[in-house]
Amino acid sequence: MTAHTGIATPESSPLTLLIAPTLARRMACWLYEGMLLFGVVFISGYLFGTLSQTRNAMDNRHGLQAFIFLVFGIYFTWFGAKGQTLAMKTWHIRVVDAQGRALTQQRAFLRYLLSWVWFLPPIALASLFNISAIETLVLTLGWVAVWALLSRLQRQGQYWHDIWAGTRLVHDETKPAPSLK
Repeated sequence: MTAHTGIATPESSPLTLLIAPTLARRMACWLYEGMLLFGVVFISGYLFGTLSQTRNAMDNRHGLQAFIFLVFGIYFTWFGAKGQTLAMKTWHIRVVDAQGRALTQQRAFLRYLLSWVWFLPPIALASLFNISAIETLVLTLGWVAVWALLSRLQRQGQYWHDIWAGTRLVHDETKPAPSLK
C-alpha cells in the first residue's frame, strides 16, 4: 500500500505507515549528527597522527582525509545496518529500505557513498575556482539548504540520495519524538 506519507510494510497492518519525519526534524538530526561527528573526527585525527607519526596535519593531509572518509564509512555503514545512529535515536528517526526492512551493510554503504552529494558539489566548485575558506563555507551551507529543500519535490519527502540508494528515513514510533515548533 503506497500513500503520499508512507508505505505499509508487509508485516504491518495497513494502518501502520512508514511516515517520513518532517524536514525540520531531519535537519535537526543532521546538525546533531554533525556535532557528534566532530568527536569522531577528533579521535580519528588523533589516532591517525599518532599511528603515522605526523607532526603537522598539512604534511599528510590527503592520507588523513582518506582515513576519515574510511572511518565515516565504517560509522555510517555499521549504524545504518543497525537502523539508527545516536542522532537518529535522539530524534526518533530510523533508516530502512524502500519496503521498510532493515538495511543490509551493502545498502548502508551505498547510502553513505551517495550521501556525499551533500558536500562534493560545493567542495568541487571551491577547488575549481580556488575560493577562500569562508566562501567555501557559505557555498556549502547554501548547497546544503538547497539540497534539503529539494526533498520537498520528492513525493514522499525523502532526500534524493535515499531514493537513489533505495532507502528512506521514517519516524521511529518506539518513543515519542521531540517536538520542533
